[in-house]
Amino acid sequence: AARGRCGGSGDGAGRFGDAVMAVFVTRRIPVEGLRVLSQVGGCRVQQWDSEEPVPRAELLAGVAGKRGLLCLLSDHIDREVLEAAGPNLKVISTMSVGFDHLALEEIKKRGIRVGYTPDVLTDATAELSVALLLSACRRLPEAVEQVKNGGWTTWKPLWMCGYGLSDSTVGIIGLGRIGQAVARRLKPFGVKKFLYTGSGPKPESGAEFEAEFVPLTRLAEESDFVVVTCALTPATQGMCNKDFFTRMKKTSVFVNTSRGSVVNQEDLYNALAHGQIAAAGLDVTTPEPLPTDHPLLSLKNCVILPHIGSATYATRSTMAVLAANNLLAGLRGEAMSHELLL
Repeated sequence: AARGRCGGSGDGAGRFGDAVMAVFVTRRIPVEGLRVLSQVGGCRVQQWDSEEPVPRAELLAGVAGKRGLLCLLSDHIDREVLEAAGPNLKVISTMSVGFDHLALEEIKKRGIRVGYTPDVLTDATAELSVALLLSACRRLPEAVEQVKNGGWTTWKPLWMCGYGLSDSTVGIIGLGRIGQAVARRLKPFGVKKFLYTGSGPKPESGAEFEAEFVPLTRLAEESDFVVVTCALTPATQGMCNKDFFTRMKKTSVFVNTSRGSVVNQEDLYNALAHGQIAAAGLDVTTPEPLPTDHPLLSLKNCVILPHIGSATYATRSTMAVLAANNLLAGLRGEAMSHELLL
């Protein structure tokens, strides 16, 4: 495993008001983002310089006395971290579109501003969602394995058959930015009908795809493909459970690129193992990383990726720059380009 170290940069001489801008960055991020911070006079950067997550003790020590914190979705910024940081902490900037790793009530109580990075990862995540859906429904990893292990003997009419998108019904859970971008990409495949569910109807968003707002139960019953792109909230936690999978068609495919906790994984395993649904594709799991002996990994009809939805070079670089600029804007008391209004 990579070993991290806390490195520093900046001369610490410049000030906004009376306060030196001391910030803690919880991971090695794309250089473009770090460059944004290091070029500002007086921005004193301390960083956990590793590909691996910052250990808890290092995080608590690193945030102490800092005015700004740039973190990732794998960093749990809870009350303990906020107390370790102390009253100087004014801004938290997360390099993610999700914010379920932040204790928002505690943050709000302390008057800390929060920046995040929506929009910039929409296209990359939507592309990955489509790739995952096709991999699961056309059994691509399984097929590659057959080529490698000698299972491919000749062309057979019924061998390695899967399910196609043409003339299908696609159900999208959460028709936000990413949900819409997924629908936009799937439409040219010849999808016959789009259904969606969420906290309420979005007629303007749905109009482009003639998508119909339906209850979760109906979406499960009628969809050939279910794609989950909603945020993790108390309302969506464990939403895709035994009841949900039981309602789905035996020929249907389930894809999740949102957050692992939206799915009850034990129920999903049972649905896949007993043929209640045809296949699943997951880019997110609980926990992350998924232990290598997890039951889901023993199934041929489940494709699991290591949370790479936004993993294009360009997207990650843009996310890092946006997170850095959000942090600086917050420290300067200026408007952030993307602020979470608490």
